[in-house]
Parts: sequence; structure tokens; C-alpha cells
Amino acid sequence: MAVPDPALPARVRIHEVGPRDGLQNEKAIVPVEVKAEFIRRLVAAGLTTVEATSFVHPKWVPQLADAERLVPLLDGLDARLPVLVPNERGLERALALGVREIAVFGSVTESFAKANLNRTVDESLEMFAPVVATARAAGATVRGYLSMCFGDPWEGAVPVANVVRVARRLLDLGCDELSLGDTIGVATPGHVTALLTALDAAGVPAGRLAVHFHDTYGQALSNTLAALRHGVTTVDASAGGLGGCPYAKSATGNLATEDLLWMLDGLGIDTGVDLGRLTATSVWMAEQLGRPSPSRTVRALSHQEP
Repeated sequence: MAVPDPALPARVRIHEVGPRDGLQNEKAIVPVEVKAEFIRRLVAAGLTTVEATSFVHPKWVPQLADAERLVPLLDGLDARLPVLVPNERGLERALALGVREIAVFGSVTESFAKANLNRTVDESLEMFAPVVATARAAGATVRGYLSMCFGDPWEGAVPVANVVRVARRLLDLGCDELSLGDTIGVATPGHVTALLTALDAAGVPAGRLAVHFHDTYGQALSNTLAALRHGVTTVDASAGGLGGCPYAKSATGNLATEDLLWMLDGLGIDTGVDLGRLTATSVWMAEQLGRPSPSRTVRALSHQEP
């Protein structure tokens, strides 16, 4: 039964990351035809933004080495299909295929910047500057991912002021949207509210933000609700709860899109996504991967055992 809350947004856009952030963490290589079918089914379920892949060097993420083969298979889909690019070379590859929505992936903390990009935080921002400028000049929109916004496995708690500094820098580079990542899943609702309040005070409004929570401690939905109360209307999620982070071993799965959708539907918040079709898609994908979905909602609606 839907019981709306007037303090919450009337509509939320789900930024589906399963095909990229989910599948990049799989041990086995998923065939490109299966990836394309996964994305088609996600779009058919009503998702309007589906992050398709990453144009990263195959040595670093071999699971996404087929980006050039995947993108042409998605021609004609009525959805936004952004891709992640790590550097100018990745951007060139994406633009050559007609991609016009890209994302860059930065870090708040020095330890993760070193592990993920082999650079300091400031050096990574310098690397992103020409990527963002070239993308914008080509008419592309740019999303900036900001990882380790709440905690870091090497450094511990992350000061809010550090997140605000890097977020402000990414917006100043020209990013259209920032996704705040709880990469290891340690955030709690009060921390989320404090960060969003500080960002707003620094001229980073909720309308320019998305949230990306991992469910390591079971806090992803409560953290999402805190963000919605602050005015955030874009939420990252992964169909079936796929994914983690290959460079942060303590990171468990992303917030499952079905679990998010169950909450949003119950709050009367419009997403345009059909929960039944989405669940069927995640059941199908779990069959391709040879294991049940970790999503509680998928298991409940499909009567699967955990």
C-alpha cells in the first residue's frame, strides 16, 4: 500500500549501474550479448538511465574489455546510456562511438586515489580537467563520481570538509552532476544529512547531486531516505544488488534497485519503473551468473531461497 510522505520528492530518477558497476566485479567474463540483453531488459522495465560500461584499459577491468563491441549493440534504445571513462584516451574511444554521456571516477581520499588511479587527489583532478573540457566541447554531459565520501578502509572516517572541497572542485571543472559514493557502506543517516547540509552551504545544491550507497551494514535504504528528505532526487542502484568495488575489498554489493523501488513505491514516489519486470530481469541475470540474487525484494517476489 502506498502511503505518500509530503516531505519527500514526488519523483525520483534511478541511475541504474548494474551493467557497469555490477558486472565489473564479477570473476567470470559475461558475454557481450548477455550484457546487451541485460541492458535492453532494464530499459524495457522502465529505467531511463542505465550506465552501460566503462572505457577503461582491459588490464585493469577485464570484465569490461568489450566496451567497443557493446555500445553498437545498444543502438536505438530509448534511454540514457552513460559510460565511465578514466582518462582522455577512454573519452576518445567513447566519443568515437557516438556516446554523449560520460562519467569520471574520482576519490576524496589520498589512499583510494593512489589505489584506484595511482595519483594523488589533486593529480587526479588535474587529469580529469581536459577530459571534462573535451567532453563538454563535444556536447556530452559529464557526471563526476566521488568515492569514499563517508569512510575509507585505509584512512578511516573522512572529514566532511574534505568531501566538500573535492566536490566543489569537480563542479568547477564542469561536471553536470556529482554522485556521492559510500564506497565501503559505512554511512549512517545523520552523516548523510550533515554532508548534504555542508555541500549546500558551499554552493553544491541537492539538485546537482546523486547518492550511491553500498549495503555493507544494511544502511543503504535508511541513508537514501535521509538524502531524499534533503531534496536529492537521483539515486544510484544496481539491479539485483550486483557489484562492489574491485579496489576496495571490504565493499559489498550496491543498493539493489528492487529494494529501492519497493521503498519508493511504498512512499508513492514515481519512478516509471515496473517492479515485476525488473525483478524478472534480475532473476534472469542471476541465472546467467549461476547464483541467486542477493536482493531481498527479488528473493521475496520470486520465492527464491537466500
